[in-house]
Formats: sequence, structure tokens, C-alpha cells
Amino acid sequence: MNEVIRALTERRSIRAYETRQIEEDVLEQVLQAGIYAPSGRGVQPVTMVVVQDPEMIARLSRLNAGVMGVDTDPFYGAPTVVVVLADQSRFTWLEDGSLVMGNLMNAAHALGLGSCWIHRAREVFSSPEGQALLKQWGIPATYAGVGHCILGYPAGALPAPAPRKEGRIVRV
Repeated sequence: MNEVIRALTERRSIRAYETRQIEEDVLEQVLQAGIYAPSGRGVQPVTMVVVQDPEMIARLSRLNAGVMGVDTDPFYGAPTVVVVLADQSRFTWLEDGSLVMGNLMNAAHALGLGSCWIHRAREVFSSPEGQALLKQWGIPATYAGVGHCILGYPAGALPAPAPRKEGRIVRV
């Protein structure tokens, strides 16, 4: 099987991470994959904010958990969080940001990292505290959260794949 196809079929969402941080050269490769995601009309309206500071990760985790009304860590202890934001003034902002998220997760798996798409970024960054963070980071107010891509080295074996549902391909 082609190595790209194998990586796409073997990738799983990881919800347990080692505490060690990702090496910079590995992280840079993952981020480059995100930068090269396709976008509508090639506009590239997506920005990635890389967070590795434990205090900022804890703050983002608290905001995300608050949206759900829980006090658990929705980032599962991952040592890196990539916040994917996209310019809502672009018609395809959500799709463009989703493609970046997919590239990040697939590249992470190909490089031996674990990843998981954590939702609620839209709610987090539309809140007053989230808006203040965007301002602090120099991100325009037109940007909205698409997702949090958590990254790190998996703690334990990869989960088994869920069975694929039948009838999801229709040929016309």
C-alpha cells in the first residue's frame, strides 16, 4: 500500500499523551503541512497559533471545558495545541480551516505523533476572553475558531479502527 494512503487509513484520534514536548523540527513539518492545505481560490485565510506554554494551554483548556460545562481537560494533557483560526469574511473560511486541521492531523500521524481535533474553538474565541486573546496575539477580529489540534507523542498503543459503515460510496 502507498505510504500516504497507509498513513491516512491508520491515523486515529489520540486522547492520552506523554509529557515530553515535540521536537522543533518535527513540529515545523506538521505546521508546513498545515500551511500547504488547499483553500478556496488560493486565498489562504487560515492562521495557526502554536501554544506550548503550559499556563496558556491550561487557560485554553479551561475556556474549552467551560463551553461544555465540565471541569475536565478537553486537551487530554497534550503538550502542544495548535489553534486554527480562519477569516470569516471569506466564504469558504470553515472549509479552509477544516482542510488545515486535516493536514495537521495526517502529517502528525505520518511523523509518529498523536493528534485529535478538539471542537468548541468557535465558541471559545467568540467569548470576551477569547476575543481578548485574539487581540493579544495580533489576530484580526474577523477571525473565528475552527478547531484546536492537540499534538504530542501517544501514551500507549494506537486505538483500533472503528468498523467502516457500509453504503457510504455511491457510484453514478
